[in-house]
Formats: sequence, C-alpha cells, structure tokens
Amino acid sequence: MNDATIHLPVERLGLGTPGDAAIERCVAVEAPVSVEVGGIAYAVMMATPADLEDYAVGFALSEGLIGTPADMRRVDVQPIEGGWALRLWLTAERNAAALERVRTRVSESSCGLCGIANIEEMLRPLPPVTACISAGRAAIAAALAALEAHQPIGRATGAVHAAAFCAPDGAIRLVREDVGRHNALDKLIGAMARAGIGAGDGFILLSARCSYELVEKTVRAGCPMLVTISAPTSLAAERAAAAGLTLVALARPDAALVVADPQGMIA
Repeated sequence: MNDATIHLPVERLGLGTPGDAAIERCVAVEAPVSVEVGGIAYAVMMATPADLEDYAVGFALSEGLIGTPADMRRVDVQPIEGGWALRLWLTAERNAAALERVRTRVSESSCGLCGIANIEEMLRPLPPVTACISAGRAAIAAALAALEAHQPIGRATGAVHAAAFCAPDGAIRLVREDVGRHNALDKLIGAMARAGIGAGDGFILLSARCSYELVEKTVRAGCPMLVTISAPTSLAAERAAAAGLTLVALARPDAALVVADPQGMIA
C-alpha cells in the first residue's frame, strides 16, 4: 500500500461468461484533505494524498492566496484522523489577505454561488493570455499517445485523472494524477511553479471533461493552450475565448475539436 492506492478484496462477477472469483483490486485512495492557512481552516477537499506539497502550492496559486511560491514560507503535510492536513504558512502580507478571505467565505451562503454579487464575482473577466506558442495537430497527437505511459496510478486503478504539461512539440514534461480533475491540475500547476517551469512555454493536457474552473486555472497559471480528452461546457468555451485561451476538446487519436483559438496557435 502507498498513499495513492490500496488493494481491496472484491468478488469478480462473470456477466455472460463464467469467471466468478475472489480477487484483489488496486483502487485509488480518496481522502479528505483539510487546507489550513495560518492556522485557520480554509477548505476541505477530497483528493488522492500523493504530491500534496505540489497540491498545496497549486491550490494556493489557483485561489489567489499567493502570487508565487516565494509567498509561501512552508507547507506542513500531516496525516490526521480520517484524512490529511495541509497547513500553509504564508508571508505576513499574504497571510493577512488570506485571513480576510476566510472571513468573507464564512459570511457567504454555503452554496458559494448564491446572490448577484457572488455571481458577478465568479464571472469577472480573467486576465488575458499573453503567452503564445505554435502547437499543431502533430503535437497534440504526440502528447495523447504518450500520456498513458506517464499515468502509473491511472494504469493501476483506472480511476484517476491526469494533468500533463507538454512542450510545443507534444513532449510531456510533467504529469500529476488525482481522483479529482481540479486537484490533478492544481498539483501540476504547483509542481511546475516549484520546479521553475514556465506555464507559458507549452500546453496543458487533461484526461477530463473541460469545465469552466479548469479553463480559469489554466489561464491564471499563464498557460496559452488547454487540451482536454472529453467535451467542454458552454461556460468553459465562453471563458476561454474571452481570455484568449486556445481550447481543444474531445481530443482523440483520430480527431479533435478546436473550440477556441483566438490567437491562431493551432498550426
């Protein structure tokens, strides 16, 4: 057993053909991960407890709690009863802003999107994409073909998403996995930031459907192009086009859909 997988005894049931048997199946770990900022509870996420330092940095960047990894003094990753705790310790200036954010979150409705003010805040314009790369169909095909080899948890369990950062020619530079597609992307963003890899120097490939949150995380990370294996939502397409993000969806070995390419990056 490791932090990402366990072996679970199950009963294999033959459907249409004989083959009932008691077996062990490798399954992905899903556990509560509590995020604390400056000793104050901020959020509880369901995640795969691997690469949690990367997740902490990526989550803080995506949430706007920090601007760069240097804004985080340290991260404490600790197992607790029933899950894990990520304790983020920020610089004094960032910690004060984060605590104000916590007080605002506490006063909001539990649904997180109730009220005109909250909707307006959610739909505020994203920072425009400024990076530009040239990545054509050959690069997308190359990244798709190579992705499975970079998914050890996915191959073992069939139950996690992957987020990959790819060079403009499609070569995969870094991959992170998680049961949650948002978490996988946060882990990737955090790992890139910690390694000093510029998000503007390539594109992100996700083994997931493309919802608006994934578009926003990609744009805020400074990446100019997002490729997803499944379909986009309407809001994801709208937000990508408005921010200048190239969005490619339903990417398969034989075809893909160019949902938005405002900068003409698809060669």
